[in-house]
Amino acid sequence: MILRNSKFAIVLTVFLTVLASEFKVIPFSGEDFRFGLGSITFFLLLLIRPPSLLILTGSITGLVVVIARMIRDILLHGESFELSFISHAPAFLFYFLFALGFRMIDMEKYKTNPFLLGAFGVGFEFIANGTEHLVRNWFMYDENLGFREWALLLGVAVLRSYFVVGLYSSIAIAEQKKRMEEMLGVNSELYAETLYLQKSMNHIEQITASSHDLYRKLKQENMKALSVQALHITQEIHEVKKDSQRILAGLKNVTEGKKDEPIYLSEVLQLVIHSNEKYSRLLRKRIQFSVSATSDFETDQQVALLAFLNNIVANAVEAIIDNGEIHISMYEKSSYTYFSIKDSGKGIPEEDILIIFEPGYTTKYNDKGVAATGIGLSHVKEIIQTLAGDIRVETTKDGTVFQIQIPTNNLRK
Repeated sequence: MILRNSKFAIVLTVFLTVLASEFKVIPFSGEDFRFGLGSITFFLLLLIRPPSLLILTGSITGLVVVIARMIRDILLHGESFELSFISHAPAFLFYFLFALGFRMIDMEKYKTNPFLLGAFGVGFEFIANGTEHLVRNWFMYDENLGFREWALLLGVAVLRSYFVVGLYSSIAIAEQKKRMEEMLGVNSELYAETLYLQKSMNHIEQITASSHDLYRKLKQENMKALSVQALHITQEIHEVKKDSQRILAGLKNVTEGKKDEPIYLSEVLQLVIHSNEKYSRLLRKRIQFSVSATSDFETDQQVALLAFLNNIVANAVEAIIDNGEIHISMYEKSSYTYFSIKDSGKGIPEEDILIIFEPGYTTKYNDKGVAATGIGLSHVKEIIQTLAGDIRVETTKDGTVFQIQIPTNNLRK
């Protein structure tokens, strides 16, 4: 956010551009015709955090670049002020005209179209660079640029502009992927809570109906005081139900809002691995994760998949004492897609296998001896059942294996 502060953005852009402009390529004889990295840095910074005062940024950058070059030439090379000024002053035109060009268009609008954005960059750089060198030649040599020079200017503009746009696109894609991982992680957790809230809503509905039925029976028995109390309880429960419905509607808007952005199953698995690698490091455990997938297709059930896969893999991470392995495999068979999560943890007691999916089952306790809620695996089972799937578990002294099968048509977009 601090980069959006105009003063800071200008200072940062000027400093980095001046520094980078000292690294240069000289294609022709003489010091005057140079291609520095300053223009690349300037363009990249404009794309990453466009300053609100674009023309002012270009003007100040150009002015400081000229002053820095003049100081260097006068102090280090002993050039006269006049010669140094004539040699470097045209550089101001480059940054001013380049900023002016992008000020004339809505740069944000073209960031999603790298080819068109690069074309604008080529055009603005060619005009700005051409003007700079044309003015310099007029002042110093009293001559125009030849065809070779113009062709080289155009070639450099193409290479430099598309290099910057490509670099920016790579940065933007990496940031977008990071945000998507964070968003899907939050959505998957909310999705599980949504199912639990939906289940609670069903219970509230049943309690409301029972309370109202009790009210009618008490009224028929002429038990006025108790019937009024029962009616009051029914009304209070109804208010709780309405509040829960509003919360549920909001959660569903969040968790279902991204179903029109499908991703591949392999990407879902990578997100699960990435998330639980961080979780294992948080718990200071050395765990080797591996994935094998013989099938892959687009799915719009990524939130549900992340919800139950993350839960199972996180449990596997917690079940491993210090060092271990977790392997996730995925394959298609007949009309089903199968997921297998195998860990080398301490396993589940044989007598607990039949109850691990019951709400309240847990083997986790905090440092005060208080048990966890024990709703994780019950959520997992409910999520899988909403996809018409099934889950089984096998456990030995060498670890635990969860096997999930879901109809492929319920996963495939």
